[in-house]
Amino acid sequence: MDLNRATILGRLTADPEVKTTPSGQTVATLSVATNQTWTDKSGNKQEKVQFHNCVLWGRLAEIAGQYLSKGQKIYLEGRIETRDWVGKDGVKRYRTEIVVNQMIMLGGGSRGNTNNAGNADQSTPAPIPVIQQESTSKTQQVEANDTEEIKVEDIPF
Repeated sequence: MDLNRATILGRLTADPEVKTTPSGQTVATLSVATNQTWTDKSGNKQEKVQFHNCVLWGRLAEIAGQYLSKGQKIYLEGRIETRDWVGKDGVKRYRTEIVVNQMIMLGGGSRGNTNNAGNADQSTPAPIPVIQQESTSKTQQVEANDTEEIKVEDIPF
């Protein structure tokens, strides 16, 4: 049995970049930063930042473009893929990305439509919506392939 699964929890380094392919499919690209901290042998605190390239397709990409913004904390699940192409200079290039199939928006962004789950002074945090490509539960999930339009008032944050 093989498994290709990536899970990250971090912050967006920029607003999502949303485009439409020539075939009409929506695609969004994100860059997410994750931090690792540890104490070295001499007792000094160390920190290392990793940057992850992420790709979202279809309705999931549209939702990301509408509700995500730089600095927002986000949880993403997907699979790792490496694609290659030949650049204009004739050199073969590679890019490793996480193809996202589920995301949880955790707040902390600059747009007014994000939830307040990250605010410590809030007595009852808002429910956190789970948005994924293939939904198994309708309670807090939105099907990304659904042709029905999602209204802002239907999103639980």
